[in-house]
Amino acid sequence: MKESTPKEKMLKKVRKALLEKRDNPYPNLEDTALYQTYTGFLDVLFAEQFTAVAGQFVFCEDVIQFVENLVNLAEVRSWRKIYCWEPRLKQILESCEYPFYGTDAHFMEAEVGITLCEFLIARNGSILVSNGNESGRRLSIYPHTHIVLAYTSQLVLDLKDAFRLLKQKYGEYLPSMISTITGPSRTADIEKTLVLGAHGPKELFVFLVDDLVS
Repeated sequence: MKESTPKEKMLKKVRKALLEKRDNPYPNLEDTALYQTYTGFLDVLFAEQFTAVAGQFVFCEDVIQFVENLVNLAEVRSWRKIYCWEPRLKQILESCEYPFYGTDAHFMEAEVGITLCEFLIARNGSILVSNGNESGRRLSIYPHTHIVLAYTSQLVLDLKDAFRLLKQKYGEYLPSMISTITGPSRTADIEKTLVLGAHGPKELFVFLVDDLVS
């Protein structure tokens, strides 16, 4: 009788295992909460998690304070080539006579990209972005510094909450690019030396404007 090859022996074990019926050891896994219930403030949780991954967080009482903080930061960093493509953001900056590039002219020289976002994920300090806005795919990735203007009404606890609201917003026509950003771009070489900004922005700012003031 011909002796079975190692491959045949392995396949025989697989077939035998598939034929055996076993009870599911975790029957209620999908209904089990992964995290403890959170009852605190989402803006505080987001700020804690976001700064823990090297993000830089700035709270603003209104859009005027946002522009003031932006002006001060740009002066300290000597930023000159700041890009902004979204109509809502452009209107804010234009109303304060703040200079920016509203097109992609000389985009390869961009120092800063300012965008909006879809949602802020408080649980892990992430920013949910899509190409459903005028910023598209490039403005949040190419410039060395990415600044996000977000509002407290965009805070959600978990990623599943963000996806649910995203489906409500876009219906059947979801954006072709939906991504989460967790801190500035980072990578490590074979010796595990961490490098920021190798494949994206080296700095990431979130300016959070309170639009839920009672």
